[in-house]
Amino acid sequence: MASDLHIAIHEDERAGAEIAYGAEDCYSLIVKVSQYSGFPKGMLPLKYLEEFGYVSKTGFIWMKQKAPYQHYFSSIKMLVSYAKMITAYVERGKMKKISGVKSKQLLLWVPTIEMSINEDQKKIYFKTLMGIGMSYPIIVFMTDEEKEEAKYSSA
Repeated sequence: MASDLHIAIHEDERAGAEIAYGAEDCYSLIVKVSQYSGFPKGMLPLKYLEEFGYVSKTGFIWMKQKAPYQHYFSSIKMLVSYAKMITAYVERGKMKKISGVKSKQLLLWVPTIEMSINEDQKKIYFKTLMGIGMSYPIIVFMTDEEKEEAKYSSA
C-alpha cells in the first residue's frame, strides 16, 4: 500500500515532463538542464543511463541507470555512489531534495541532499542529511570541454 502511494506521488511529480530514453538522448537533456542550472556537466558522471526526465514547471528531475554506479573524483579524493534511480529539484545554482547520491566520508556513506553554487561561481557546496556541508572548487566537476571553455573565456 505504501509503495502504491510512493509510485502515485512520483507519477504526479512527472506530469508534463520532457523525457529522454537511451544514453545519447539522456545526455543531451542533461546538458540542457546543466546549462539552465549552472552546474557543470561532469557533476553527475552517470553510466548506462536509460531514462532522464525534467519537469521545467517544478524543476523536478530523475535519472534512471541500468545499475548503481560509483565514481572516484581523484582531485578531491572522494568516492561518490549514484543509485539506480536519482531524483532532485533543480533551480538556478541549486539542486535540492536529492535522493540517490551519497559520498564516502571516512568509513561511512553519507547521503547528499542539496548542492549549491556560491555567488562567484567558483565553488559547489554539498549539504548532507545531518546538516554538515563541504565545498569544493567547481572545476573538479567540469568536463574537459568545460575546462577548455573556461580557460579561453577567462583569458
